[in-house]
Amino acid sequence: MTPTPRDDSPTRFTRREILRSTLGAGLLAAAPALAVRAAGAARSPIIAENRRPGTTEWQLSRARVDPVQTYRCPWIEGFCSRTSVRPGERIDLKLSTNPASSVTVDLYRLGYYGGMGGRHLTRLGPFDCRPQPEPPVGPGRVRECDWETTTSLVIPVDWVSGVYLGKLTEAREGLQSYVIFIVRDDRPCDFLFQCSDTTWSAYNRWPDFFSLYDDGTPPHNWYTGPGVSASWDRPYGKYRQILDAPLSQGSGEFLLWEFPLAFWMEQHGYDVSYISNVDAHADPRGLLRARAFLSVGHDEYWSVEMFANVQAAVAAGVNAAFLSGNAVDGVVPLRPSARGEPHRIISRVGKFGRQRRALSRYTGWTQHGPDSALLMGAHTTEPANGGADWTCVKPDHWIFEGTGMKHGDSIRGLVGWEHHGEPADIPGLEVLARGPVFSNGRPQNTEYTATIYPGPRGNHVFNAATIWWSDGLSAPPGYLRPTSHGNTPPGPDPRVQRMTRNLFDRFLRSPGGRTG
Repeated sequence: MTPTPRDDSPTRFTRREILRSTLGAGLLAAAPALAVRAAGAARSPIIAENRRPGTTEWQLSRARVDPVQTYRCPWIEGFCSRTSVRPGERIDLKLSTNPASSVTVDLYRLGYYGGMGGRHLTRLGPFDCRPQPEPPVGPGRVRECDWETTTSLVIPVDWVSGVYLGKLTEAREGLQSYVIFIVRDDRPCDFLFQCSDTTWSAYNRWPDFFSLYDDGTPPHNWYTGPGVSASWDRPYGKYRQILDAPLSQGSGEFLLWEFPLAFWMEQHGYDVSYISNVDAHADPRGLLRARAFLSVGHDEYWSVEMFANVQAAVAAGVNAAFLSGNAVDGVVPLRPSARGEPHRIISRVGKFGRQRRALSRYTGWTQHGPDSALLMGAHTTEPANGGADWTCVKPDHWIFEGTGMKHGDSIRGLVGWEHHGEPADIPGLEVLARGPVFSNGRPQNTEYTATIYPGPRGNHVFNAATIWWSDGLSAPPGYLRPTSHGNTPPGPDPRVQRMTRNLFDRFLRSPGGRTG
């Protein structure tokens, strides 16, 4: 959906952005560690992985954005040939520098690692790089980079599932950016963390105004109709919404909305495995290996196949938590690239559920999906954006155990910048929190509703109704707290942490899918 943009705000580079990277880690390290709660802890590779030495060197220290093209870093940029890859499989890195320069690639896995946030795995290069061509505009305004491969990597068999960053550093000026990919596995696990990379791609404006929200019509306002496409075969440009985050250049949206949950889960030893949206689309059986499926952050764009696969997993007994807002809203088929590589292009073709009133002027939709409330318990409302306090309305529910929250107690600013409301008529569904949504103090005339309902096999489906749920769990190194529509989330809050523990503990007591 369309938040208040900050597309044209000037990029500022200060040491303050870099120095604040240690703040979240210091605060969390001072708190006593919770007991390891994952039922699969004895066999999980996550605990052993996080005992390894960490570093904060995974962060960028010298970023730059082209002042004309606004979003790209032409001095050093790149992308990966796949969104996710298994150990033993190959992934290609395609890098470009303008002007030509030598480049090194430092690879890091993100996690807790004693509060450092990452572990250094290896250095690749140096490689002699040169400018690679800016691609022509294809059908649906798609930009596909047909770049030469700079280097290929076969993922070592001992690399643990997780989100991996390649920190690119060019030698001429020391400028940096990222590439990002997911290492997935196929083992039975407790939690399956789905990264929201279809949404990362949908909002990616690289090289300037070529996202699913740009139709080529000046002044580049927020177009939300059909007929546009986005490819993963291009770098991720500078993040385009609600905050200015040049030090995340090339990493999509993971560091902004998703990393705080991964950091917190790995800190407390939860048995977690990571996948891409593409994996949820292409590997329905893979969802059944988990006790719980997690949708995280800003998870707006799904294919109809993703919806069907997750719904089938819930029917088979897998728990689900939508720790997200504006999730399962836009329908995006996954199409092959011009070179025939599968699942490399998305195009917005419709909406999940009834067509929103604000979008009724678009007649070119070709496909709508089922009502996402039938999966999540609630769905995106119109307007979708705004902010609110997350207010308890069912304090006797087990999710509030140990929080001290009473009816009407609120967690200030936790709802934002997009939400879910209008709960579905599902047997046993309960509304846990609700309240009006505001934008800069003005009512939006809509209401968010956080919900939970029972699945058919002792499982549960929880909907947090906010993109910012993870903000209440942790503040990893480098994390920037957002502000939108006059609303700022609270940062780590013991009540959000306890509710999440209560929810995950309940998930662990159910059988889940447990295949594989």
